[in-house]
Amino acid sequence: MSASESFENRVALVTGAGRGIGRGIALDLAAAGADIIFTNRNAALAQGVKQEIEALGRRCLAMQADVAQPEQVEELVKQGLETMGTIDILVNNAGVTRDNLFLRMSAEEWREVMAINLDGIFHTTRAVIKHMVRKRYGRIVNISSVVGFTGNPGQVNYSSSKAALVGFSKSLGKELGVRNITCNVVAPGFIETDMTHALDEKQQESILQQIPMGRIGSVQDIARSVRFLVSEEAGYITGTVLHVNGGMY
Repeated sequence: MSASESFENRVALVTGAGRGIGRGIALDLAAAGADIIFTNRNAALAQGVKQEIEALGRRCLAMQADVAQPEQVEELVKQGLETMGTIDILVNNAGVTRDNLFLRMSAEEWREVMAINLDGIFHTTRAVIKHMVRKRYGRIVNISSVVGFTGNPGQVNYSSSKAALVGFSKSLGKELGVRNITCNVVAPGFIETDMTHALDEKQQESILQQIPMGRIGSVQDIARSVRFLVSEEAGYITGTVLHVNGGMY
């Protein structure tokens, strides 16, 4: 079965897809045959990604929605279902960092990270899940991080939010398995994005020394992993964490 055949008539909702990993996931699924709904808070970036997806011959709905706001998420899903008719795949990718040493971390820095990285996944999944249950089909992938398993100085908030996704996904996978809905986690390591490009040469060298494969991962490494977990071939996999980090964990 070819990639385009396996995702024919499937619709994927990808949050935070204006750039980086989210954009890569949305484009990869579109190239494989899926129609795409995605969120991004930057209108200019969203329009560019929408044009890229439509150039692949797929339908696309781009929405400026803040996943931390449940009303906006409900409207996103409502419009998505009205426009596309279904949502078969949900990729919860939207996330932020507000790095600081714990002794200096403000309550606001903690709350903002949790509101988007954890509450946002609750809001989005809750909005989509009733449709998936009625359809008796669904694929959910939550994007975590290697630091959710290793910890990282200055990222107590971020690491905590990403670790929490594991319990969320394992529990939801157990609840929904009988409805033919899977829920899994992809945990990227260090990936080539705007964030890693901002690191100086010494910082990048330090990172490379932690990676047995000797290279920083690509966005495509993550997109392909997500594509596998939302495919028919992964229909008997749920509650699982797929670590994509070149062997560093």
